[in-house]
Amino acid sequence: MGNSKSGALSKEILEELQLNTKFTEEELSAWYQSFLKECPSGRITRQEFESIYSKFFPDSDPKAYAQHVFRSFDANSDGTLDFKEYVIALHMTTAGKPTQKLEWAFSLYDVDGNGAISKNEVLEIVMAIFKMIKPEDVKHLPDDENTPEKRAEKIWAFFGKKDDDRLTEKEFIEGTLANKEILRLIQFEPQKVKERIKEKSQ
Repeated sequence: MGNSKSGALSKEILEELQLNTKFTEEELSAWYQSFLKECPSGRITRQEFESIYSKFFPDSDPKAYAQHVFRSFDANSDGTLDFKEYVIALHMTTAGKPTQKLEWAFSLYDVDGNGAISKNEVLEIVMAIFKMIKPEDVKHLPDDENTPEKRAEKIWAFFGKKDDDRLTEKEFIEGTLANKEILRLIQFEPQKVKERIKEKSQ
């Protein structure tokens, strides 16, 4: 690394990011400058990430969801995000192919990181999502998905799993690609996140 605290991105990281994402050298360099402004150490801690996230949701409680998102982005599990992890995460969740986005979604829902999702893990993430939905928006949700428990039940039923079954990554991705309803239920907030980020950046 070596260059993490200087004003320029190292050539190796720049090349690797251009190879793995669709972002241009100009975009990456500009983001790196703003990243360093927010995080002079070149790393984002979980607390900093939660703080950044909460700016997008001033009228709700995104802390639990932010913690899960951070965990799924922290590729080497060192408790911080460096610029590379940050950009790859950004790419996967916004510009990546559908399967890449679902690989990320799987890692988000696989709370204990054991390679399979349980119904309780689905409920844990859905509960975190519900904390970010405004109460008046919850009122407009269909009756069979207007609580975290009902929504988790609905997701699990779509996969045809029993309560104590587990869901593999392959089943999760194939099931979600085949059923737009599952995609809507598991991705309710990320779309909102993108809208808020766009609003903030304009």
